[in-house]
Amino acid sequence: MKTRSLGSLQVPAIGFGAMVLSPGMYGEVDDTRAETALKAALDAGGTHVDTSDAYGADGHNERLVGRAVKGRRDEVVIATKFGLAIPEGEPSRSQPVGYAYGELRVNAEPRLVRGYAERSLRNLDIDVIDLYYAHYPDPGVPIEDTVGAMAELVRDGLIRHIGLSNVTAAQLRAAHAVHPVTAVQNEWSMWRPVDAGLLAAARELGVGLVAWSPLGNGFLTGTVQALGEDDFRRNAPRFSAENLAGNNDRYAPIRALAGQLGITPAQLALAWLLHQDEHVVTIPGSRTPAHIEENLAAADLTLHPDTLARLDAALATFEVSGGTLL
Repeated sequence: MKTRSLGSLQVPAIGFGAMVLSPGMYGEVDDTRAETALKAALDAGGTHVDTSDAYGADGHNERLVGRAVKGRRDEVVIATKFGLAIPEGEPSRSQPVGYAYGELRVNAEPRLVRGYAERSLRNLDIDVIDLYYAHYPDPGVPIEDTVGAMAELVRDGLIRHIGLSNVTAAQLRAAHAVHPVTAVQNEWSMWRPVDAGLLAAARELGVGLVAWSPLGNGFLTGTVQALGEDDFRRNAPRFSAENLAGNNDRYAPIRALAGQLGITPAQLALAWLLHQDEHVVTIPGSRTPAHIEENLAAADLTLHPDTLARLDAALATFEVSGGTLL
């Protein structure tokens, strides 16, 4: 697997987003299937594994990742996040989102940061977290204060690198002034452009970009025609029955181009993203080993400038109906 740099941290160009492996995210899944998928990702070179204390109940996703990396910890860059799985009795503040449930509840107060990290270390059953993210900015806490508490974790050896997720350019600059930020993780895909100001700030500061939902919650695989009753994507306006049908129609030219190139739509979407910046990496998730291997193989694809130009022209007319999470 080709590697790229997120600041001073080397990671595979394509890693693995473990969120899909917890029940209630993309429908039901058992731990046996989930661990098989994770091990398939590691075996295929997707050794940058991204999780969160908020994925699944009671740290389920972190504990799953911890079991999967047992015995091969030195191979894996483990990234996790904090701020949404708030301890009982603690206050929280609203982070508005575009999904049907309307908001997430956040608490990134400095006094809680060490406790979050210690809980994640226990869940993961590891001694140090490679890349630790504030999952969302806390509307009631200056991001500089949260990052100041994270810097203490670096000093004390609990974490190696600081990350921020779902932030603006101004928030990145403010945080980076307190302690160097290694990576910013924001949504970025063919159907959700990254903010130009954030991209410019990251380039200026030498901060890497981790694209979450690089396959548009699975839409860019070209295979999503309907959703199960227990699929959380039912909360997403882009996946309503009416919007999904229209979006699939609009996406047809890009699916056709993938066919002409002899690759899958997912591979085209991932390769396109890697061509946008030399310091962007992606973390697609899947439960199926064959799809995981297919996704990771996209790191070896080189798209001709003419192909990129055709894609840009097609994407310019690809007006998506319905919002995403943020």
